[in-house]
Amino acid sequence: MTEHTPDKEPSVTHEVVPGSADGHGHGTAVAAHADLPEQFENPGLPPHIHRHGDSDEKAAKRSELQVVTMFGLSMLFTILFIVSYFAIDEDATVTLPLSGKVAALHTALGVTLGLSILFIGLGAVHWAKTLMSDEEVVEERHPLRSDDETRASVVATLAEAGQTTQILRRPLIKMSLGGALGLFALPLGLQLLGSFGPMPRQDLEKTLWGVKLNGQNRRLMRDPDGTAIRLSDVTLGSVFHVLPEGINDTEHPLNEKVKASVILVSLDENKIKSQKQRDWGIGGVVAYSKICTHVGCPVGLYEQQTHHLLCPCHQSTFDMTEDCKVIFGPAKRPLPQLKISVDDEGYLVGDGDFAEPVGPSFWERA
Repeated sequence: MTEHTPDKEPSVTHEVVPGSADGHGHGTAVAAHADLPEQFENPGLPPHIHRHGDSDEKAAKRSELQVVTMFGLSMLFTILFIVSYFAIDEDATVTLPLSGKVAALHTALGVTLGLSILFIGLGAVHWAKTLMSDEEVVEERHPLRSDDETRASVVATLAEAGQTTQILRRPLIKMSLGGALGLFALPLGLQLLGSFGPMPRQDLEKTLWGVKLNGQNRRLMRDPDGTAIRLSDVTLGSVFHVLPEGINDTEHPLNEKVKASVILVSLDENKIKSQKQRDWGIGGVVAYSKICTHVGCPVGLYEQQTHHLLCPCHQSTFDMTEDCKVIFGPAKRPLPQLKISVDDEGYLVGDGDFAEPVGPSFWERA
């Protein structure tokens, strides 16, 4: 029997015999245990290699100019990114080797943005390799909070870092790096803002009723069959869903429909309480926007006995005898009225646009 101390086991090597049951016939010697060191030595940084810039200020200046040039190229490609974003049509294409026909805008944006960040990286690496200090510094770290003296030394450490990186001595690098990083943020924000789509300008305030067709006011057309409505067709209590004449010939018919949809109702003129409502109608026949002022749902449910218009989405209710005043629900404003008149052939026409924007409130009118 072999004796050994309990705190240290000898290294044991198992030899696999060729053709044995344990070796499965492989005949390979396998080490089951090996002596390993308790701690690996710190390899540290490689020894300092003398650089021309360490002793030659002209060489250091050349390195500085090279870094500045790379940061400058990064700024140039960032500016080209912004120019491409506005100058290249989104439908333009370009033919490239191997790839074939691709979108010119996406290609330009990808190339300029990639080169911009590439030159930031190349400039930072060249700066570190040629000008920054490469001396190894070891700092003992503690799990507990450092004492006040150590914490106060942080400022001095940062100041020393400014000296070793030579960023304080090389103002051109500092300014070019700041410019490159600052400009590089612009493409990111530009894509975010540009993806919102075109600015609405006055699109939310104007409808097709305010745009004349062949120099004439647009007729009220039945929705969806598109036939014109004579005043004689509108009997007491009747309801028509209406769109402006020629709406399907516009560039964006759906966009126009969601703003210009109108409900036409014939009321007993004696029950109308608003003088403005009478003046903008014809003998009790009145027209109102069908777009709810809450969140823009179509207000298409008319109750003939109470003369109420109901929005099916959130039950906002409008009284048509009081200029479509809100009497129930979350809507805050009445439905805008469309002034109507009769043309020479007896057809109802819109006499100009709504007096206020239709639909829900937005920030410029809240």
